[in-house]
Amino acid sequence: MSDYKKLKVWKNAHRFAIDIYNLTKNYPDEEKFGMIAQIRRSSLSIPTNIVEGCGQNENGNLIRYLGIAKGSAFESEYHLLLSKDLGFISEEKYTIMSEKIKYIIRMLTKLIYSLKMVENNK
Repeated sequence: MSDYKKLKVWKNAHRFAIDIYNLTKNYPDEEKFGMIAQIRRSSLSIPTNIVEGCGQNENGNLIRYLGIAKGSAFESEYHLLLSKDLGFISEEKYTIMSEKIKYIIRMLTKLIYSLKMVENNK
């Protein structure tokens, strides 16, 4: 699976990372090396790991990288919750972004499951 740009999950993860970068522009300056760095890193890890997995020669490696992407998605989900609770983002922004990351998590879960089924049938 070498053309990651055709994957709907990658497109959504890429858009989510861009949204996080734009969202965190409004965070307090003192969070530059704290929350801003953490949430940006975790959101960027999602599409990056999808891309890296697609560059692998075996589905087993792709599954592993998709699992890492899924872990980063859960991390991003928590960072959004913490951002809301710290007052960095509104309830409305939190709800919108939370739904986006939950959708990405569901997509990754389904893709991993599908690839595992293919691997088990070999």
